[in-house]
Amino acid sequence: MRIKIRRGKIRDFRDWGAPFIIAFIILLIVCAGFLALGNGALANEVAVYAYYSLVVGVVLQLATFIRDERRKGQE
Repeated sequence: MRIKIRRGKIRDFRDWGAPFIIAFIILLIVCAGFLALGNGALANEVAVYAYYSLVVGVVLQLATFIRDERRKGQE
């Protein structure tokens, strides 16, 4: 079975929020690790940055969604 990849479709993918949401998940896992090791203060600091990353990611996802809907409306 062969998989065909269209170059145009890959270039059109501009999901700006995804890296921030992935960073949120990774930071939350790191936070859980610090909690398991008994370092609650550091876990709280990492959690703050994780949630900032989540907020930025969701706002960018919303902006991407709105942009794509406007483009579909123009076509």
